[in-house]
Amino acid sequence: MKDMRKLEEIWAKFVYEDELDPSVQPAVADGWRRCKDAGVNPIGGRGRRVTDEVFASIREANAELIDAAMPIMQSVFDIVRRTGFLMVLTDGAGYVLETMGDERVLAKSGDLRFVPGALWDNASVGTNAISVALDSNTAIQMAGAEHYCRTHHAWTCSAAPIHGEGGEIIGCLNMSGDAADVHDHTLAVVLSAAIGIEGKLSIWRNAELMRSALEGSADSIVLLGDGFRPVWSNSAARKLLGMDGATLSALDFRTLLPDVDWAARGWLRGGSFTDDVRVKTAEGVVRCSAAITHSPALGSGTINVTLKKQKHVLATVNKLIGNRAVYTFDDIITDDPGMKKTVALAARYAHYDGNILIEGESGTGKELLAQAIHNAGSRANGPFVAVNCAALHRDLLEQELFGCESGALPGGAFQGGAPGKFELAHGGTLFLDEISELPIEFQSKLLRAVETHSILRIGGTQEIALDIRIIASTNRRLGALAASGRFRDDLFYRLNVLRIEIPPLRRRPGDIRLCAESVLNRLNGADPAQSKTMSEEFLAGLLNYGWPGNVRELQNGVERAFYSTAESVLSAQSLSYAIPEAGGESAPARSDSESGEILSALTLCGGDVELAAERLGVSRATLYRHVKRLGIDVKALRHSVSNLKKG
Repeated sequence: MKDMRKLEEIWAKFVYEDELDPSVQPAVADGWRRCKDAGVNPIGGRGRRVTDEVFASIREANAELIDAAMPIMQSVFDIVRRTGFLMVLTDGAGYVLETMGDERVLAKSGDLRFVPGALWDNASVGTNAISVALDSNTAIQMAGAEHYCRTHHAWTCSAAPIHGEGGEIIGCLNMSGDAADVHDHTLAVVLSAAIGIEGKLSIWRNAELMRSALEGSADSIVLLGDGFRPVWSNSAARKLLGMDGATLSALDFRTLLPDVDWAARGWLRGGSFTDDVRVKTAEGVVRCSAAITHSPALGSGTINVTLKKQKHVLATVNKLIGNRAVYTFDDIITDDPGMKKTVALAARYAHYDGNILIEGESGTGKELLAQAIHNAGSRANGPFVAVNCAALHRDLLEQELFGCESGALPGGAFQGGAPGKFELAHGGTLFLDEISELPIEFQSKLLRAVETHSILRIGGTQEIALDIRIIASTNRRLGALAASGRFRDDLFYRLNVLRIEIPPLRRRPGDIRLCAESVLNRLNGADPAQSKTMSEEFLAGLLNYGWPGNVRELQNGVERAFYSTAESVLSAQSLSYAIPEAGGESAPARSDSESGEILSALTLCGGDVELAAERLGVSRATLYRHVKRLGIDVKALRHSVSNLKKG
């Protein structure tokens, strides 16, 4: 208990005789000295209130502090009610923001203008508990004459600073009462309350950071409370579902995710769910990857639902596996008028979303043209998914193209489900290469997908709507195949909306030189030490050959001659490497491009069927079937190649 009479004597000695007793608290003594130096009237001490306009701006700047402090102040005041104590909250500068007390003590504080809007710092009202707490960053209790101004000597004040997240002082909590009622526990109560306010502010800030992070997430996030009703959702979720927060909060969220067995999960006992699901939105059903977990950190009964629209998942998958187009119209090398017309037509088609059928012999660059169309259109930023229909196993066609649901395949394969090529192409282009090679019994399923731009996964019950453009290609006359019954005519008509025919290389001899020079320039750039030129004899040989494998065969031939010729000039002798014909002699143009491609592959692989099948992108069984049908003598070819190498 402080000796009030002794404190009065110590105060008077300092004020009137400038003698400071060493027993004065250091922080109080520092305040006294600054008061005397500043000429503060020791008989004064009444505060001065700012204008209403200024005070309104002060309160606005400290709104969060006020909101956090008031409930705690109320709880403390409920305990000390009718004890004559006054609760005071200030900002970091010492402006009184809120007061709370009984009517009698409020009237007493009003006489001192110890009211909201008054500045309670050292220079304005003399040394007091609030000014000392703010100036020294410490909790302090002052009583009686420890206050510099005599008008405060009837009071005891206990004050503690309130800190922000970075440790800065943002306010002060004070409890004032009659000097006769000074007790040590009062300071402990104030300090605890100040710490409580700091904790509450910290929780709010963390919650705000978390909300900001969740709000900024590309994933759709919904927090479910009692009755599985949404208590919070981010903007991505509201956009996905097509509902505002008020509409969502009135729903039983379980109705929007019918594929989730809600009853079978012990959600509040750590249950979880991760799978692809249907989500009912205001605009219809969409497929999403869903993750549902209990989130006790957000509230004991809170369930976190995270939805990722499948197109975002597919975009990531496409990025990882490289489903993109790299070629543009600038990569198409031609000086042929007919080919230029073909390219110009393709460039016009690029701006429309109709299905495109590209016909041309093997090696003419059908996929290159398809990629160029994709990159020139509105889907350039979407995926480009290429499918070699000739290489797809008959038993896996549906799975490869349409995907499967979780558990739909025997042996537990593809748990969680797997998208097919159609889904992977969502938002972009699906390129069906060698469409003519699809079994006719599968074509009806493909027809529906092409017609509706929607697919049904294996094991699925809900069709998936897709935003895709379809480009198909073939090295055959698809119309003739349809007319003969070897290809569905209805599928042909669906694919043949915009038709492009690429002329074979033999019909545009001017492009042979251009293509050869382009390949040679590329090779020279990659290996300058082995730089080579083409002789007129070599070029003439290239021009006289029929190139049944078209541009692809020409590119391979020039590259083979480049690496097989030791001299710096590709001569007539180099033709034996470029053209797989005896002595490099001119060969007649073949009308059967398929035969030419197969012969070329077998020749390059030394008659090895397995290697040739791999080069062509087909199974060994498929290649044997074509070899038999075309009457190709593999043994004789192997012998010829061997003799050519010896020669």
